[in-house]
Amino acid sequence: MTSNVRTVAVISDIHGVLPALEAVLAEPDVRGADRVVLAGDLAAGPMPVPTLDLLASLGERALWVRGNGDRELVELRRGAGGAVPDPVAPWAAAQLREDQVALLAALPTGVELEVDGVGRVLFCHATARDDEEVVLVDSRPARWAEVLDGLDPGIGTVVCGHTHMPFARLTHGRLVVNPGSVGMPYGRPGAHWALLGPGDTVQLRRTRYDVDAAAATITARSGYPQAAAWAREYVRATATAEEALDAFGPRDGR
Repeated sequence: MTSNVRTVAVISDIHGVLPALEAVLAEPDVRGADRVVLAGDLAAGPMPVPTLDLLASLGERALWVRGNGDRELVELRRGAGGAVPDPVAPWAAAQLREDQVALLAALPTGVELEVDGVGRVLFCHATARDDEEVVLVDSRPARWAEVLDGLDPGIGTVVCGHTHMPFARLTHGRLVVNPGSVGMPYGRPGAHWALLGPGDTVQLRRTRYDVDAAAATITARSGYPQAAAWAREYVRATATAEEALDAFGPRDGR
């Protein structure tokens, strides 16, 4: 566990959308953050190779967490993948260099930081125990109790991604924060992320960028045969938050 961290930028669910990542990394509060936590599902999308290269350029300031999408890319490349819901994943897996496959395979499923003013924070992708588990802003208290069971009582904040919808809520004495998705937002376009600190502040942020230009860049540079349609659906955030909640609801045990 790293201590004496004043500010942490959290970016999650980039999904290989390089223009969105570039926009977030250009934010002054991201450039100035002591640490940048990459909370999983980094490369499963239309521009996986340059996305991972840009993240690697952050050096030791970045802390990486493996998401289910990252795990699936490794499994696909190593011939062990099962059914993958997003058809871009097999294509993305085939594009990765061997060093990038090895990098994703070695990532931890969670990291912990001591953030000044915030306290001990656990960063994971979906939940601390499962990289595909779904919890939502309106999940039942009993569901949250189940998901958080077994965590060290000293962890006061849990930061998770996976559902692509930003929220912050108190439950069972802990603050749970979802930064939303950089590359595949639901509800409204833009690249969503979070900033922890300075002090005890936790902020949900959205970086507005030119989604039309981003879609054009993806279409021109990706190489994925369905890049234009993919960008139109996900970069432009055609799914509403309500539709996403309805889709995720059954996986939340409703």
